[in-house]
Amino acid sequence: MRTLGPALQRQQECEAVLRSLPRWFGIEDALRMYVEDTGTKPTFAFEENGKVIGFISLRQHFPEAWEVHCMAVHAAFRNKGLGSALLELGERWAAEQGARFLQVKTVAETSTSREYAETRKFYLAKGFVPLEVFPELWDPHNPALQLVKAVNAA
Repeated sequence: MRTLGPALQRQQECEAVLRSLPRWFGIEDALRMYVEDTGTKPTFAFEENGKVIGFISLRQHFPEAWEVHCMAVHAAFRNKGLGSALLELGERWAAEQGARFLQVKTVAETSTSREYAETRKFYLAKGFVPLEVFPELWDPHNPALQLVKAVNAA
């Protein structure tokens, strides 16, 4: 397995990863935005046999505040530690850029989705803490939960 990034330029392969996860990335406009953003935002990926199997895109809000903009591991490669490794890679790189805080947004626990319950559990296990719920940031049926983590103490 090879690590790629931060200038990935493999949008079609990232799209294939996202499309393998329709329960997480089933909103077409959002999926297209995430795909496009892999070509413009710092994005790291793991490649196996010449194909991207997972990626993480980061977004800078302020010099010390970054966000996990999108992270996905192809359905065929899930539950093998790749998400943890991608997150660690993204955290380390953001810290090298001066980040002190990393945030991620996901669907709040008022959602009945088992998939997003799994997502929240993952980020909580990685040291993220819930900060705020934005009931209408995305839309009323997708309340956004903001989680944060200190990655580079000053």
